[in-house]
Amino acid sequence: MTDFDEFYAAHYADLVVQIYAYFGDRQEAQDVVQEAFCRALANWRRVAGYDDPAKWVRRVAWNLATSRWRRARTALRYLLRQRAEEPVVDGPGPERVALMQALLALPDAHRRAMVLHYLADLPVAEIAQRERVPEGTVKSWLHRGRLALAAHFTEVENDAVR
Repeated sequence: MTDFDEFYAAHYADLVVQIYAYFGDRQEAQDVVQEAFCRALANWRRVAGYDDPAKWVRRVAWNLATSRWRRARTALRYLLRQRAEEPVVDGPGPERVALMQALLALPDAHRRAMVLHYLADLPVAEIAQRERVPEGTVKSWLHRGRLALAAHFTEVENDAVR
């Protein structure tokens, strides 16, 4: 392994400078040269037998740098094709916030039943199958959930009148 260590020490800095000159980003150059040396180490028996192992590492580093540059260029082109500004969407209104708070106060099973039935428009039978309970249980959850929400909003209205 000292052969590889000596090879690494002798060629790392020069390869980083070369790739940096090509790539224009020192950290990226260090990354691709490190990756090239890792690949050389994984195949060291074969690479060490080449006339010029540094040439092989340089080629791998250049190929890696080129691939990264192409990916970055493709990503940049994609971003440039996107809308310049995202549309501004208003946040949730007070009614929605109040509904979410009321739903969060319900037991988990009741809340799931209410959301699946009233927001996802699933029939009682499908909710029962999904939750692995009888349909009557789902109907009970929905009834109790409606009662709890009605009580919550009645209480909120009474507090607002006072």
